[in-house]
Amino acid sequence: MASAISMIQAGFSCGDALSSFTARPRRMVVVRAEAINPDIKKDEAKVVDSVVFTELSKPLTAYCRCWRSGTFPLCDGSHVKHNKATGDNVGPLLLKKQ
Repeated sequence: MASAISMIQAGFSCGDALSSFTARPRRMVVVRAEAINPDIKKDEAKVVDSVVFTELSKPLTAYCRCWRSGTFPLCDGSHVKHNKATGDNVGPLLLKKQ
């Protein structure tokens, strides 16, 4: 218990050192809603290509091609929102185990 109290006291004494810290301004990143696929298979509702491999650990793995996935490089379905916002038709690359 005494060690926990001394750690808390030490933490409060470090607060003065942090008060002189100057934070750098953050850069703003702008993501424009524009089509990623300008001319490939535009007659299709969604472009999804499949590649078959014999040596894969999972039966199916979807890779992102819209660059919007929160789990990049894996697809999380973010292309659906992107396609609605931009009129694009990009979809994932599917790797299938043979």
